Amino acid sequence: MQYVKLVIAAVFVSNFVLAQFLGLCPFIGVSKKTSSAVGMGIAVIFVMTLASFVTYLVYWKLLYMPLGIGVDARDYLNIVVFIVVIASLVQFVEMVLQKSMPALYRALGIYLPLITTNCAVLGVAQLNISRFGSGGFAAGLLGATLNGFASGLGFTLALLLMSAIRERLDEADVPLPFRGVPIAFVVASALALAFLGFSGMA
Repeated sequence: MQYVKLVIAAVFVSNFVLAQFLGLCPFIGVSKKTSSAVGMGIAVIFVMTLASFVTYLVYWKLLYMPLGIGVDARDYLNIVVFIVVIASLVQFVEMVLQKSMPALYRALGIYLPLITTNCAVLGVAQLNISRFGSGGFAAGLLGATLNGFASGLGFTLALLLMSAIRERLDEADVPLPFRGVPIAFVVASALALAFLGFSGMA
């Protein structure tokens, strides 16, 4: 039951895009078409899940226990180490997509490498340490990995909702000043208000 609540909270209540407003760059940039949104969503789920697992492992087995460094230095090193881990994973995803799905790789364009600097991925890694770092190692690792996966699902859900709306908006008679990115921000704010209804659910 605890893990079900964790998934519901990560997908709906604390959605990184629509509740915490992290990762807005790929959210706005890739949500023009559903096909590219699906590809980006799958890539983010993979990177978030793997990054959550690896960063938690690195934190416990390298930074926290063996080195025994002070809290301030450890917090500083967390960010540096986590960025290196996330960048490596994104490079791996990029190489796999380039070889196996070149059309999707071209469709994602610059937004695929932007996962490296996507604050949502780094945010989930940091959140996992503060949320699961005080418990036991095994339970914390499972919780962190599941939270990363569920956060990726929430990110993908937000992308798919946004892309479906924007595809409909392409056919709508939108006033000239609102066409393109301005109407996308209006829709994003309306979606964020809708997701506010989930607050207090888990």
